[in-house]
Amino acid sequence: MGLKSAFEDLSQNTLGALANCLKRLEYLGSLRRLPGGYWHWGFSKLHGDSAARKAFREAHRAAVSEVLCTPLRTLLQTAEASSENAGVDPQRYLEKLGEADLLPEDPGAGAARHLNSVLHALLGLERNRKSNATPQVLRQRPPLDRSPRHPEDTAESAARPATRGGAEE
Repeated sequence: MGLKSAFEDLSQNTLGALANCLKRLEYLGSLRRLPGGYWHWGFSKLHGDSAARKAFREAHRAAVSEVLCTPLRTLLQTAEASSENAGVDPQRYLEKLGEADLLPEDPGAGAARHLNSVLHALLGLERNRKSNATPQVLRQRPPLDRSPRHPEDTAESAARPATRGGAEE
């Protein structure tokens, strides 16, 4: 077996064990302690501080890009699965994600706004889904035999034959 770079090790072993792109982003954001600094004792010990920081920075940028390129429908399903695994309500899970520092240092032009808008949209979709799932009291309609009738819908007008041109003969 050949030696792996710090990035390959991180991508294949550590991040590969996480279920989805939101969990990877959440994990990488949690490791960023100082501006630009990631802290993972075992990884730094294995690969060295400089290589470990570089690998985490690259992986973090890739995780942000992956989330931003994923369709909202898929992200919503991902958030539901992640919230279920975490034992929290999907809405609360998305709220926590919105409060977390998920971006790497120098994330790129527009990445912060884009990620914010994606998380905001997901939260809105989840809230909307939740409100649509609650049973609504249906407006009762009158039974078919008691529905209002048009004046011409009487037995007399039904018995009269239809004429051409609308004039009576």
